[in-house]
Amino acid sequence: MFEQFQRGKCNVNDVTINYRKGGSGPPLLLLHGYPQTHVIWHEIADQLAERFTVVAADLRGYGDSSKPAGGPDHSGYSKREMARDQVELMRTLGFERFDILAHDRGARVSHRLAMDHPHAVRRLILLDIAPTLAMYRQTDETFARAYWHWFFLIRPAPLPETLLEAAPELVLRSAVATSADHVHPFADAAYAEYLRCMKLPGTIHAFCEDYRASAGIDLEHDREDRATGKRIESPLLVLWGSKGVVERCFDPLKEWREVAANVQGRALPAGHYLPEEVPEELLEEVITFLR
Repeated sequence: MFEQFQRGKCNVNDVTINYRKGGSGPPLLLLHGYPQTHVIWHEIADQLAERFTVVAADLRGYGDSSKPAGGPDHSGYSKREMARDQVELMRTLGFERFDILAHDRGARVSHRLAMDHPHAVRRLILLDIAPTLAMYRQTDETFARAYWHWFFLIRPAPLPETLLEAAPELVLRSAVATSADHVHPFADAAYAEYLRCMKLPGTIHAFCEDYRASAGIDLEHDREDRATGKRIESPLLVLWGSKGVVERCFDPLKEWREVAANVQGRALPAGHYLPEEVPEELLEEVITFLR
């Protein structure tokens, strides 16, 4: 994995962000989701590095990045602060303007990054999400049963942390299962890395703070954008899994066209984890869009 990449850590925005960098060409930032790390990109990172200078980063709170306190209003894990981390990382590495490919929580960070730092984003690819505000507004029984963690992780500390830290491997298996018998689509080495990082001190609390922020301060920021008519101006490609919850519960293109000016996209034959379930199909879509 990541044969063309070098590892690094960068102090930005009062945190340390862990990343891998490799390749040459236009800069491309890769951001992962919950409960994973930058390793989610291992199936396509080397191929992307043949065309782009790829930076695959761990979000704050995840992987080997810092896990700061969230604060009383959980703003330490607002998507605004998490986006600022990545803008400053890319700037420190010499990139003022770049493309983004992001999955799950990283896609929510990237949504905010494109809103707050429009001049930094050339093109944007978001995987298997609808806008956070839309997903909370349209919650129904199907969504709540499938995305139960959205409503459990936001409970006040220390209840979720205490329960989850007692059995991290069970938590990981449950979080990433694609069937009732806890089968997952990950390579053994990737799964082992996700588990290692989940066991690091502060990770579980950071997960909870990320989701608490999304159910609070992030919604405030999203409502402000809607009220002022602020939209994502960068060209946006939205891809999602035809077998996943986003497909069943939402109309992704409709929802993204509410907040972005230039949107295209489609479903791919996968569940939630497109980079590891259908890497070849995803790679083709990414290269075509960014070409």
